[in-house]
Amino acid sequence: MGGLLALSRWIDIINERIGKSASWLILISVLVSATNAIVRKMFDMSSNSWLELQWYLFGAAFLGAAAYTLKQNEHIRIDIVYGAFPRKVQHWIDLLGHLFFLMPFVILMLVKLTPFVMLSVRSGEMSTNSGGLILWPAKMLLLIGFWQLFAQGVSEIIKKIAVMRGLMEDPHSLTGHHGMDPITEEEAL
Repeated sequence: MGGLLALSRWIDIINERIGKSASWLILISVLVSATNAIVRKMFDMSSNSWLELQWYLFGAAFLGAAAYTLKQNEHIRIDIVYGAFPRKVQHWIDLLGHLFFLMPFVILMLVKLTPFVMLSVRSGEMSTNSGGLILWPAKMLLLIGFWQLFAQGVSEIIKKIAVMRGLMEDPHSLTGHHGMDPITEEEAL
């Protein structure tokens, strides 16, 4: 299990760096959007490239942060139901959710996306909009985002098993999900 925990830490470090870096893409996207709006209003000029760049930047930020959000335990769940259970049951819910919902979905997306992206790369696919950008980099970012999410899912499964076996402390034990105090075993009974 020590080797798997080392792999998990490595995945966490990479996805944390990518996730924090992706937050800057939102600022860049806002600046591109504001500049594009100012140029369009003041000089009556516009470009599809600038509009598409905004979409690419926002998409890259969203996908780059998805794995980081999973690592931080900030993905949405039904807190009313989840928070009513003791932490031990929450661990099982998380583990089964990762194994039977997250991972099959991510694997399906990787299987379906890979040929779609590779075809786009091989063909040098371009936007159909006049003055638009090349499309394959945006599609490649989509594929990379799902690979990151797959790796983070593996990391979360490893950590959840280690926590349940008592091999590591629960990284989310103090506050539970979204700052809620977790219910103790005694309170549940």
